[in-house]
Amino acid sequence: MTATTVTRTVSDPRRARGRGIFLLGLAVATVGLFALTVGGGADARFGLNTSSAGIEIPDLVLPVRATVIALAAVIAFLGGRQLTRGFGTRIGVVLVIGTLLFLFAFLTWAAADAQLNLIFLLRSTIMRSIPLALGALSGVLCERAGVVNIAIEGQFLVGAFAGAIVGSAVNNVAGLFAGVLAGGVLGAILAVVTIRFVADQIIVGVVLVVFGLGITGFLNDQILVPNTHLNAPPIFRPIDVPLLSDIPIVGPLLFDQNILVYLTFALVAVLHVALFHTRWGLRVRSVGEHPKAADTVGIDVHAVRYRNVILGGLVAGLGGAHFTVGSVGSFSKQMTGGFGFIALAAMIVGAWKPVGALGAALLFGFAAALKDSLAILGVPIPSQFLTMAPFIATILVVAGVVGRARMPAADGQPYIKE
Repeated sequence: MTATTVTRTVSDPRRARGRGIFLLGLAVATVGLFALTVGGGADARFGLNTSSAGIEIPDLVLPVRATVIALAAVIAFLGGRQLTRGFGTRIGVVLVIGTLLFLFAFLTWAAADAQLNLIFLLRSTIMRSIPLALGALSGVLCERAGVVNIAIEGQFLVGAFAGAIVGSAVNNVAGLFAGVLAGGVLGAILAVVTIRFVADQIIVGVVLVVFGLGITGFLNDQILVPNTHLNAPPIFRPIDVPLLSDIPIVGPLLFDQNILVYLTFALVAVLHVALFHTRWGLRVRSVGEHPKAADTVGIDVHAVRYRNVILGGLVAGLGGAHFTVGSVGSFSKQMTGGFGFIALAAMIVGAWKPVGALGAALLFGFAAALKDSLAILGVPIPSQFLTMAPFIATILVVAGVVGRARMPAADGQPYIKE
C-alpha cells in the first residue's frame, strides 16, 4: 500500500463551506424524513433500565414531531454558524455532534408509538464493537511497524473455530487461548512470507483470508457437523463490578460485561501508552515511518516487524474467539460476516491510533446493533437494507476521512537491509 497523504487544512474556504452545507442538508433531511412522516400526537418511549438494574429510573417519553424539529433546528444552527463564522479546528467535533443529533432524531422517529430500550441497544453496540476493536488493534500493531494486515478476517475465522472446538472439549478459558494462538499462527505466516520472502503484503493477506474461509469451512463439515458436542463451548458470562454496576445507565454498560469486554478496554489503554509513551513504541513507530533511518541507529527493523505482526495475529485471534466463547456459543461457516474488513476501516478512521480505533469500532458496532432494534420495532425499512447498515456506515465514514487520515509513511513497503 503506497502512502499517499493529502493534507488539507480546516481553513480551506471551499471545504469549510461544504461542511456547512452538509449540516444544513442534514437538518432538511431530518425534518423531511422524520418530522413530516409521523403523526402529530405520536410519542416515543425510551427505556433506560435493565432487568437487573439496582436503581431504576423512569423511561424517557418524548413527543416525536416536536423533538425531531428541535433537533433539526440545532443541526441547522450549527450549519449556519459554520457558513457565517466557522468553527475552525472544532469543526470535527461539530460534525460528530450533528451526526449524533441526526441519529437520535432517527431513533425518535423509529420508536414512534413504541418503546425502544436504549440500554439494550448500547449494550449490543459494545458487544458487537469488541471484535471490531480487537481487529483494528491488530491492524494498528502491524501497520505501525510498516506491514499491512489484510488477513484479519481470516485470523478471526481460525480464532473462532479454535475457540469453539477447544472450548467445547475443555472449557471457555482454554478456548480463548486456543483462539489467540490460532490467530498468532496466521500472523506468523504473514510475517514470514512478507518479511522474509518480501511477498506483496496485500496479496498474501487476501490469500490468508481465503485460506481461513476454506480451512474453517472444511473442518466445520468434517468435524463439527458430525460431532455437535464439539461445537457447544460455554460462553463467558457477565461479571458485575460491585456498586459500580448499580449506577443508572453507565453501570449496565461498562461494569456488567464479560471478561472479553474488560480485556479489550484494558488492551486499548495499554497499547496507547505503549505506542506513544514508551521506548518500545518509539522504535515501532520509527520502523513504520522510516525503516532505513531506524536501521542506521541500531534498531533491528525485521525483528520489530516480526514481533508486531505476530502480536497483531494474537490480538486478531482474540477477536475471533469472541465470536464463539464470547457471544454466540457455537461456530458456523463465515460467521464473522466481513467484520475483519470493517475492522480495517475502523483502524483507518481511527487514524492508526488505539483510542481512535475503539471509537470507530463503537460507531460501526452501533450500526450493526441498530438493525436488530429496528427489526424488533417493525420499522418500514426492508430487512436487506438493515443488514447492509454496517457496511453502508463504513463506506460513508471512510469516504469522509479520505484525504485527512495519515497512514505510517512506510506502511506496506518491504525493507531490504543493504
